[in-house]
Amino acid sequence: MTVADNVRDVAGRISRAAVRAGRRVEDIKLVAITKTVDIDMIREAAAAGVRVFGENYLQEARGKIQAIGHGVEWHMTGRLQRNKARDAVNLFDMVQTVDSLALAQELDKRAGSAGKVISGLIEVNIGEEDSKSGIKSGELLPFLNSIKDLNNLSIRGLMTLPPYSVNPEEVRPYFKALRGMRDTANSNGFSLSELSMGMSHDFEVAVEEGATMVRIGTAIFGERR
Repeated sequence: MTVADNVRDVAGRISRAAVRAGRRVEDIKLVAITKTVDIDMIREAAAAGVRVFGENYLQEARGKIQAIGHGVEWHMTGRLQRNKARDAVNLFDMVQTVDSLALAQELDKRAGSAGKVISGLIEVNIGEEDSKSGIKSGELLPFLNSIKDLNNLSIRGLMTLPPYSVNPEEVRPYFKALRGMRDTANSNGFSLSELSMGMSHDFEVAVEEGATMVRIGTAIFGERR
């Protein structure tokens, strides 16, 4: 199977999951995760129609973005340290891992200095695991209120990495919970549209539960080297 074959396979699975949920496939964005993936394979994915790529590390992303360019979107999908906010603003179209007030404020400051608005997602530690970053579920509304006046950081929605299970059905409640959090925020006057949830092993369930972005690495590029 080539990268293009894998992209078509994933796209078909997304489409079928959307149909099962009564959703429009156009409302679901494939984010290809390119951590440790070489530039030629990224080019293959782009040629196969992938328009959004996600990177976990700034240093690795820099060379790839320079090589591939901004004819596609680039999302920061790994944990971002506050002192790297300026680099992130310059490199990425979206930061999916906004997990603290300090980081949100720094991204806003750096985007303002660059004369741009950076899009962001709030990372939610939906399983409240000690090993993972992100705000806790009960902190969402206070967090949104604390950043609502930032002019150069546009929060578009929520992102999560739930506890791992080989059985995707065991992860479904976490995806459903994130959707519920988004809906509660919107009923309290916020306007969040995006839900970034689901990876190679569970993205079909995530789509059924409302994901608007699925972050796919292995199913497109194979096991990491």
